[in-house]
Amino acid sequence: MKWLTFATDNSVRHGYVDGEEIVVTGDGDLSEVVAGTATESPITRVPLAGARILAPLLKPGKIIAAAANYQSHVTESGAQERDERIATPRLFLKPDSSLIGHEAPVELDPMTRELDWEVELAVVIGAVARRVSEADALKYVFGYATSNDISARSLELGEERDDAAQSAFFDWLEGKWLDGSAPIGPFLVSADEVADPQDLALTLLVNGEVKQSGNTSEMIHDVAELVSFSSRLMTLNPGDIILTGTPAGVGATTGEYLAPGDVMVAEVAGLGELHTPVILPAQID
Repeated sequence: MKWLTFATDNSVRHGYVDGEEIVVTGDGDLSEVVAGTATESPITRVPLAGARILAPLLKPGKIIAAAANYQSHVTESGAQERDERIATPRLFLKPDSSLIGHEAPVELDPMTRELDWEVELAVVIGAVARRVSEADALKYVFGYATSNDISARSLELGEERDDAAQSAFFDWLEGKWLDGSAPIGPFLVSADEVADPQDLALTLLVNGEVKQSGNTSEMIHDVAELVSFSSRLMTLNPGDIILTGTPAGVGATTGEYLAPGDVMVAEVAGLGELHTPVILPAQID
C-alpha cells in the first residue's frame, strides 16, 4: 500500500491511497501502522488532490543516514573509490527537527550560502531489530520512501574558530542538522510493493533541470547491510528511518547551490515525487 500522513484543518490523519482518493484509517501519523499496533479500518474517503501531505512519521525515534554510499558520489569530489571488500558503512544521525513533508519549504539558513541536495532512498523500520543478520534484515523493514538529505556545505558561525582538522569534519556533520533538511514523502510504500530495493531509479531536479540520476543498485552497502550494521550499533525500533546515501550530481561538485525560489523534486521510482521549495527565513509562518 501507499500510506501517507496528511492534515485537514487542524487535524492530522493517516490512510492509504486508492486511485484519486485517500482511504482514511485513523488519526495521527503512521506510527501505529508501522509498529503493527493499529486497528485499521476504513473511516471515510477524502480526495487526494488538495490534501496537505506531511512526513509519514512526524516524530521518528531515529533518523540514521549513510555517507559515501555510492562510488559515483565519492569520486565526483576527487576522492579515491572506496574498497568495497573492506569498507563498512559510514553512518551519522539527523535530528527529528530536520524532518519535513512533501511541498513543505526549507529555509535558506543564514548560516550557509552553500545549501545542497541529495536524493536518497529512505527505509522505515517496522519491528525491533537488534543484531540482525543481513539475511534476515529486510524482514524488519516496513516500507520505503523518497527522501532528500539537504546539506549545508559550509557554516558561517560569525566567530573566530580554530583550524583543527576535526573542525572541518564537525562542520560537515553539523551541516546535516538544519531544520527542514530531511524532507521525506509523499508516501510510505509498504515493503511488499517494492520487489527489489536494490533496483530503483533515483532522480533529482532543481527548477526542472536534472541534477542527479542513479539507481540503488549502485550502493556500496545495500539496504540489508545498512539495516544489519545499524542494528549492531543500536537497537532499531519501529518508525526509525535510514537514509541510504546519494549518487553523483550534488551541487558541491560544480559549486552550484540552492537559492530562494528554487524548487527541488526528488523521486525514487514507484515511491512518488517529493517537492521541496527553498525560501528565505522571513517567509516561514
